[in-house]
Amino acid sequence: MLNTIRHGTPTDRPPLLIAHGLFGSARNWGVIAKRLSSDREVIAVDMRNHGDSPWFDTHSYPDMAQDLAAVIGDTPHDVLGHSMGGKAAMVLALTEPDRVNRLIVADIAPVAYGHTQTHLIEALRAVDLTRVTRRSDAAAQLADVPDDGTRAFLLQSLDAGEKRWALNLDVLETEMPNIIGFPDVSGPVDTPAFFLSGGESDYVRPDHRDTIKTLFPNARFAKIPEAHHWLHAENPRAFEAACRAFLDAPDAA
Repeated sequence: MLNTIRHGTPTDRPPLLIAHGLFGSARNWGVIAKRLSSDREVIAVDMRNHGDSPWFDTHSYPDMAQDLAAVIGDTPHDVLGHSMGGKAAMVLALTEPDRVNRLIVADIAPVAYGHTQTHLIEALRAVDLTRVTRRSDAAAQLADVPDDGTRAFLLQSLDAGEKRWALNLDVLETEMPNIIGFPDVSGPVDTPAFFLSGGESDYVRPDHRDTIKTLFPNARFAKIPEAHHWLHAENPRAFEAACRAFLDAPDAA
């Protein structure tokens, strides 16, 4: 079972499950999860091979979707997924639609991408953890990683005390083709879906909309101005407001 961080308490509203992206963790979503828990329980998970969740030899989207299904159980949840987590959430909605009440997909489309993240894995591997006692020590060794938020984001997965990365780097590297790809999953499903993108991001392009609409005919689209791929971190208040508007819409159910 995936490691979970729970916020709020159960109410008469569906719980909200949050699935993070590649190299992320449940803790990355703490502020937004806490704010969204004002009227429902919010469950943020560490995806497999990340954080405090178990490590496996595979990292496919069908496997990740089943991980999320195990957390959800028999009570349908609203599901929010960013990037890799968004792909896992889409596969869950497509394969087990009865488990997903409403779906929010943050800055990703159900398509294969060509931008491998293997270079970041290589950068993490190159850090000499024996010389690390605090995050700043590792940051100094990640000088080649752009200081545009990426370096700080990666450092959140460092356990300086244990001198380890809370990431299964070997499997993530091996499974990178699956991570940047998307499985052949049939549709459509009538799940209300909200595709929320960064206004400055190119992850969800106009030519992706036909594919999205084929799988999720009830999909809606919105952009957060001046935000990039990590839109929830760059403009958390706008991200939260957009999610609330969709989740609270009477015609979304």
